[in-house]
Amino acid sequence: MSRLAVTRLGNDYGITTPERLADFDPGWFDRVAWEANGARRHTSTGRAPVLICEMAGQSWVLRHYSRGGLVARFVEDHYVWRGLESTRAWRELDILAQMREWKLPVPQPVAALVRRSGLVYRADIITVFIPETQALSALLRNDSVSDSLWRRIGEVLGAFHARGIDHPDITAHNLLVDSDARVFLVDFDNALIRRAGNWRMRGIARFQRSLRKVALETGGTFSPGEWQAVVEGYESIGQA
Repeated sequence: MSRLAVTRLGNDYGITTPERLADFDPGWFDRVAWEANGARRHTSTGRAPVLICEMAGQSWVLRHYSRGGLVARFVEDHYVWRGLESTRAWRELDILAQMREWKLPVPQPVAALVRRSGLVYRADIITVFIPETQALSALLRNDSVSDSLWRRIGEVLGAFHARGIDHPDITAHNLLVDSDARVFLVDFDNALIRRAGNWRMRGIARFQRSLRKVALETGGTFSPGEWQAVVEGYESIGQA
């Protein structure tokens, strides 16, 4: 059984998990309507604002795909069309569904909408909001990360890498910690499932640089001993 289902809406495509297909509504992606009904904006460092929307007893995160870096000065939110399964929305929803099957700590996928216009497309994605969480960067700023939490973070990253999940932007902003010290990884729009390789160490090195940068920018602390706890946690998870 496919992890995703599609409904065609003229030149647009609604993508969701099979169990949600019958309820799919393109109105879920109407930001103006959501804001008129009290949806709140949420901004994390380095990201465009998302909307936190209340729907059927759940809180949803509605995120529009927008470009970063220098290219964003010229092309804000358009991407080259290479087929539906090559869109960022499809790939992120699909990998989230797979990781949920593997019981990795990621947001629950809800749906995506891809709007095609000739050779380009724009897209939005909805996931379930993870309550009572803070970004690791905020905890680092307040010096409120224990050695046991550093080790747990390493274990979580090890679990993703053991499954072949290459998240190319593991940073202190993309790791969330809830009130029970559970650790989640978010923002998988460029993630891939890959065989073992050097990408694992590149991801860990990227994370270490992010921690140093956040500590430097915010006046928080990040010591070699804390990094050692991350490494010990990571190495405790067998890498296939």
